[in-house]
Amino acid sequence: MNKRFLGVLVFAFVVASVASLMLYRLLNRPQPTKAASAMSQIAIATRNLEVGSVLKEQDIQLADWPGPAPAGSSTRVQDLVGRGVIMPVYAREPLIESRLAPKGAGGGLASMIPPGMRAVAVRVNEVVGVAGFVIPGMRVDVLISGNRPGGDNNLGTLTRTLLQNLEVLSAGQDFKKDQEGKPVTVQVVNLLVTPEQAEQLSLATSQTNVQLVLRNPLDRDVAKTPGTALALLFTGDKLKLNEPAAPAAAPRPRVAPPAPRIAEAPPKKEAPFVMEILSGDKKSEQKFENGGGK
Repeated sequence: MNKRFLGVLVFAFVVASVASLMLYRLLNRPQPTKAASAMSQIAIATRNLEVGSVLKEQDIQLADWPGPAPAGSSTRVQDLVGRGVIMPVYAREPLIESRLAPKGAGGGLASMIPPGMRAVAVRVNEVVGVAGFVIPGMRVDVLISGNRPGGDNNLGTLTRTLLQNLEVLSAGQDFKKDQEGKPVTVQVVNLLVTPEQAEQLSLATSQTNVQLVLRNPLDRDVAKTPGTALALLFTGDKLKLNEPAAPAAAPRPRVAPPAPRIAEAPPKKEAPFVMEILSGDKKSEQKFENGGGK
């Protein structure tokens, strides 16, 4: 073999090897890492916080948060101390405005009541309280049962839906005392209502039997129901929607007998006009009736 040809072949092999090595290193060169995303410091909860609790300084800490801070978050611990919790907050979760009561509102149940609304406590039992399934955040309807004043007593007890789609603020036990002074636990449910609904509910709880009906929280439709009566359960009939109460029969006014008619006296007859006529030694009289007519 020609030595010159062999030298060219070796040179080409070396050049190809060097080129392959450089290409390999170029393709396998590590890509530059992306710049670290911006970090921000926000206030988070150090423990699980229940509804109604008041934030203390040990419940809050500042922590790094990757990316932009969530809407409504705070960067100062002192701005959150003393504010009430109106929605559950879990440990390491940001403390945002929508889950806290306004400044100065404090904690407890009062801080959860929106402006213009009221919280009404309804005493219930296991049946009325839907066997313990009525919990905060649920939606209920209120049914009342009783006798309608001035209504038809033949229908018996009436039942109708008084209020619909009420939010349950809290449900728990309250401690009362019986006639002997012994403590008795009763179930109490606080409902979020308007001032007008609060008046209706207060009267209903004192004058009728109240029953809570659990409903789907996503179902906001208001059903139009006429109600029912005890007598209609056996006949299968239905009450007419917004049926007015039967008015009590009013006593008929006593009419006085007509006064006896007094006969009118005949008009008084006027005295005739008399004129004396003298003719010589003769004297005569002429009478004129009704002022001149004969």
